[in-house]
Amino acid sequence: MSTSPHVFDVSQDTFEDDVLKASLDTPILIDFWASWCGPCKALGPLLEKLADEYNGAFRLAKVDVDANQELAGMFGIRSIPTVALLKDGKPVDGFAGALPEGQLREFLQKHVEPATTLELPDQEPAVEEAEPKETASAAVERIRKAMDADPDDESLKLDLALAQSRAGDIAAAQAALDALPANLGTDARAVRLRGRLDLAHALDQAPDADTLRQRIAANPEDWSARDLIGVRQVLGDAPSQGLDQFLHILRHQRDWNEGQARKRLLAAFQVLDDTALVADYRRRMASVLF
Repeated sequence: MSTSPHVFDVSQDTFEDDVLKASLDTPILIDFWASWCGPCKALGPLLEKLADEYNGAFRLAKVDVDANQELAGMFGIRSIPTVALLKDGKPVDGFAGALPEGQLREFLQKHVEPATTLELPDQEPAVEEAEPKETASAAVERIRKAMDADPDDESLKLDLALAQSRAGDIAAAQAALDALPANLGTDARAVRLRGRLDLAHALDQAPDADTLRQRIAANPEDWSARDLIGVRQVLGDAPSQGLDQFLHILRHQRDWNEGQARKRLLAAFQVLDDTALVADYRRRMASVLF
């Protein structure tokens, strides 16, 4: 444990006051680590050094993931070390892995104004590139043609599974995902797709959206209906409304179906691409849980 006044340990009991509320005034950098993690031992001292160098411009919160598994789950931690930066009560950026000192300085420079003069490396301005617009069905067709042209490019198989999922062809996406070679099965995109398909399978034989809305109108405590329509909305075009359904259950019946609302939120955080939306709802979830 560091003796620095700018570095402190965090537990589930202290997270709301020491991290969420404190980040309203001062940026909080969270270091998710474990004693057995070699890269954590390399990254931790660098973060502590920078916390001292910044002299209170940000504070470093240390979270032992073994002792605080629910906190790690709330942030969707899949590997350590992972670092998250909170400002104004919500996550704004982060990274995974042990970055070298130069990259750590660049990361901090984007978000934190130093309290003391620092010699920070110059950064080239980011060049924004417009992403091409393409429908999901057009993407499926394009990738199929690419596979015909280059059948040995196995990465296209994952691209196809992702496009099929976006197009709503869940069965085809599941089949393509199951057929991926081992080296692609652990790809971060494949992991995210697997989570999306797991959510989709929850809707097998589920009532349609109108029926679920009628059930909720008749009984606002029909948690199953809220859960299912939440899944539909997260996978459809109203993810924030779906997340609201899960949060409603969490607030009013936290332990329903063995804490399914919390599990749904964590699963949704893994599959949604809107980082700002996910950051907002992670904060809301934390305010309910802690």
